[in-house]
Amino acid sequence: MMTREQVFSLVRSHLADELEVDPDRISESTRFKEDLAADSLDLYTLVQELEDSYGVKISDEEASKILTVGQTVDFVLASRAGAPVGGAPADREQRH
Repeated sequence: MMTREQVFSLVRSHLADELEVDPDRISESTRFKEDLAADSLDLYTLVQELEDSYGVKISDEEASKILTVGQTVDFVLASRAGAPVGGAPADREQRH
């Protein structure tokens, strides 16, 4: 089971490489377009990376609603929680 920190770390390192920004500038509240000047191609690349790394599927419609790094992490964790990973669903205390 991936932790929130692991997913965030991967998203942050990908964005830092892709957009050539300091990873320290990227937090969960960082907005792709406003804060990182990411364009649709950058975001498409991030979606591909997440699909490859985590086996999640992100539709264009879903991707268009994901505006911040934190929302990306939430989406990946929710998608992974929905995937059958032997036994009980993901612990819910992180959602409160």
